Amino acid sequence: MKNKLIKLMLSFFAVLLFWSCEKEENKIFITGGTPPVLTANKAAIPLNFATRDNEAIKLTWTNPNYGFTTGISSQDVNYLMEIDTTGSNFSNPGRQSISIARELERTFTQEQLNNYLLNQLLVPGIPHNIEIRITSTLGSNIVPLYSNVLKFTVTPYSIPPKVEPPTNGTLWMTGDAAQSGWSNPLPAPYNVSQSFKKVTNTLYELTVNLPGGGAYKLIQEPGNWSTQYHMIAGGTWDDGDFEKKDSDPGFPGPPSAGSYKITVNFQTGKYKVVKL
Repeated sequence: MKNKLIKLMLSFFAVLLFWSCEKEENKIFITGGTPPVLTANKAAIPLNFATRDNEAIKLTWTNPNYGFTTGISSQDVNYLMEIDTTGSNFSNPGRQSISIARELERTFTQEQLNNYLLNQLLVPGIPHNIEIRITSTLGSNIVPLYSNVLKFTVTPYSIPPKVEPPTNGTLWMTGDAAQSGWSNPLPAPYNVSQSFKKVTNTLYELTVNLPGGGAYKLIQEPGNWSTQYHMIAGGTWDDGDFEKKDSDPGFPGPPSAGSYKITVNFQTGKYKVVKL
């Protein structure tokens, strides 16, 4: 009886070992892929408000042809198109990222591309050097493949401001996210250290040391809350939309102390905060 039990157990382990080996042999492994090749149908990108509905550029790219031990993948490949300023190596916090599923081309109207550039906080009316690339992915465990980089010089055009800019060209921050607390008007030295620089009629910037936490609002006239700007619900401490209105919520302060650059774009109605 004992010998029969031993033989039965050995038979069971032999079957289990065979099944395990067979399962290992049937595993599917990726054998690689080819980085997408990105091309454009023109070398210069026209951008003009008068022709904003016309084509700006058409971009096409090749399929990376991800390969597996069973052959070429028939699964859907996802792509990410990135637009950034030259020299930023696609690490600029303001870079534009566009998710694309399966397609191997994308056409932009002049208005669409211009909006991407303005959202990147590029100043309209002057030339900017930009770069575009495609990244392909297939699932979360496969290393992304990066395309070649296309370079262009573009001049975005101005559009009517989404938010009314400061009447007198002046802008300050105040609140417990700043050193001043909720003072309005701001006493010295905060009337200088928390005053924005007017870059253009619709773009304001401020570099300031903040203690971390709290909230703030933007005022355009000392002592007056009725013409203030505040964040639209849904924003975060580092970016979002804003409007001109005497109400809450305020802009949340960054979570940690440090030096920050705050950019307020009335053209697009967006703000961005970057730790320096």
